[in-house]
Amino acid sequence: MVGVAVIGAGYWGPNLVRNIQATPQLHLKALCDLNVTRAQEVLGRYSTVRATDSLAETLADPEIEAVAIATPAATHLEVALAALEAGKHVLVEKPLASSYEDGVKLVNAADERGLTLMLDHTFCYTPVVQRLRRLVHDGELGDIQYVDSVRINLGLVQPDIDVLWDLAPHDLSILDAILPPGVKPVAVAAHGSDPRNLGRLCVAYISIQLSNGAIAHTHVNWLSPTKIRTTIVGGSKHTAVWNDLDPTQPLAVYNRGVDWSENPEAKRVSYRIGDMVAPALPTGEALRGVMAEFAAAIIEKRAPLTDGRSGLRVLAQLEAASASYAAGGTFVPVNGGTF
Repeated sequence: MVGVAVIGAGYWGPNLVRNIQATPQLHLKALCDLNVTRAQEVLGRYSTVRATDSLAETLADPEIEAVAIATPAATHLEVALAALEAGKHVLVEKPLASSYEDGVKLVNAADERGLTLMLDHTFCYTPVVQRLRRLVHDGELGDIQYVDSVRINLGLVQPDIDVLWDLAPHDLSILDAILPPGVKPVAVAAHGSDPRNLGRLCVAYISIQLSNGAIAHTHVNWLSPTKIRTTIVGGSKHTAVWNDLDPTQPLAVYNRGVDWSENPEAKRVSYRIGDMVAPALPTGEALRGVMAEFAAAIIEKRAPLTDGRSGLRVLAQLEAASASYAAGGTFVPVNGGTF
């Protein structure tokens, strides 16, 4: 069993605590938060897990081999780097860091020490995204022509980041997980607004040019009175539609689309009207899958699905989106770096 500490007992920390305790390969040793009373409340009166407000004490404990970080995004570099320098494996909540440059520091620190650095891109471990990834990678959808996603709801308005950096990492990490090998984002354009004068973007639209000529688009919004979470992956053979709010049929694969005759003498459009299939999907909490992958990556000494490099790829798109919005919505190249 891998000894683990959770850093941060706020909004997401309790979920990490619960799922670590439910993962046989992990043993929760401590919960660290500046508000130690809050940490004790999360653990419960009869818990044997240690509550502490000392990060240094937590990182000095030889029984703690890994940490799961659920602190504000602005602190990710400081906390994660301290953990890596102390020889701990790290699972960090999205985004990896506040900038691509800071993310590179974390990836290099993990590589130099042979440690696991993993992103808590939770949606990538849902049964739906796992199936979408297989459909794309196995070629069942054909060539990817477009990806369209919507993630809107009322709040939570974050005090330190805008809606791009709060909600878009979910869709960008899903895109990163499902894209086939050799296809990657090359440029990003972003438009948005702050209609409530909160001092940060509350509504945003992101367009992503892919290296195969396709386009991906995502809409994120803190101000919608209705909650919508959908993703459409359009392929040359089939189209997959994911409705995350439909518990009975979250994923549907359609054999419907537009075909184009390549005959130079008779170029024409025809419409394919075929069946719809709703694949049977396993049930289970995605965060449980995150914890199982974190444990397996440490024990097997391998890179996890959502490793530090995947976090860098998401950061590169977020930075390009912010730069595009500041420049009036023009397409901005994605930093490819060396990762």
